[in-house]
Amino acid sequence: MRIDILNPKATKLLKDLADLNLIAIKDTSKNGFASVLKKLRSKAKSAPTFEEITNEVELVRSKRCAK
Repeated sequence: MRIDILNPKATKLLKDLADLNLIAIKDTSKNGFASVLKKLRSKAKSAPTFEEITNEVELVRSKRCAK
């Protein structure tokens, strides 16, 4: 859920609700894609070489052109 706060007074209200343990406020990551990528890379045993990436890109391109 994403809420855009238009009035700064609402921020204080939300913080007060959080202090009363009625809501929990979590900071969202500005760069969600980078965090997912970092998580995936941490599980990988090794990074692909430039040649492996190029081969995969060419394979996908050839499949796309064949359609």
